[in-house]
Amino acid sequence: MSRRDQFLSLRTHQPVVLPSLLSADFGQLAREVERLEQAGAAALHLDVMDGCLVPNLSFGLPVVEAVRRSTALPLDVHLMICQPQRYIAQFFAAGADCLTVHIEALEQPRDVLRQIRDTGAACGISLNPATDVARIEPHLDECDVVLVMSVPAGFGGQEFDEIAVSRLRHLRRLVRDDVLLEVDGGINEVTIGRCAAAGANLLVAGSAILGSGDYAAALQRLGRLATASS
Repeated sequence: MSRRDQFLSLRTHQPVVLPSLLSADFGQLAREVERLEQAGAAALHLDVMDGCLVPNLSFGLPVVEAVRRSTALPLDVHLMICQPQRYIAQFFAAGADCLTVHIEALEQPRDVLRQIRDTGAACGISLNPATDVARIEPHLDECDVVLVMSVPAGFGGQEFDEIAVSRLRHLRRLVRDDVLLEVDGGINEVTIGRCAAAGANLLVAGSAILGSGDYAAALQRLGRLATASS
C-alpha cells in the first residue's frame, strides 16, 4: 500500500481524533510519540511553522524525521510556511504521509497540490478563519484532504471560532465523498461534537489530549463524542 493510500485508509475508521504534537513535551519527544501510539492514536498531526506565513516558529524537517523514526503511524504534516513548493519533496522524504498547504501561501494552488501527489503523499489544502472560503473552492477536486482552521494559524491553545462549523457543513456539500474533511484549533470535549456533526472526518486536538494526565482516556472520550455526533 502506498503512503498516500495508507493515510487515506483513515476513512475506514472515521471520525478520527489526531493528536497534535505541537502540544508535546519536545524534551521527551520519542516518549511522547510512544505514549500516543500506546494510547490508540491512529495518526499524528505535525504543525510546521516558519515565522513568515504565521507569527510563530515551531519545527521543521529534523523533527519530522525524528517522529518518523519513532513510529509507523501515518504522519499528517501541516505546512504553515511560505513557498511550500520548495520543500514538498524534502518533507515527503522526511516521513510525511499527508502534506497540507495553506491557500494564503499559494500563487498556483493546483500546481502545488499536484506536486504533493506526485511525491506519493496525500495532498491537502487549508485556510484560516479570515480567508474567504471561495478561494479554495476551485481547487477542491485536486484535494485528498481539506483542512478548516478554527483558529488563526500560528499558536496552540486558541479559542475556537464558530465559523469553522458553518464552513465544514458548506465544504462537506462540495467535496467528493472520499475527501477527508479536517478541522484544527480549539478542539476539545465542548467543540468536537459540533465539528463531527458538521462533517469533519479528522479532528486535530492538542492540549485536550497532551495536556491531560491520561492520553488514552482523553482520546477515548473525544472519540466517543465525535462518533456520537457524526
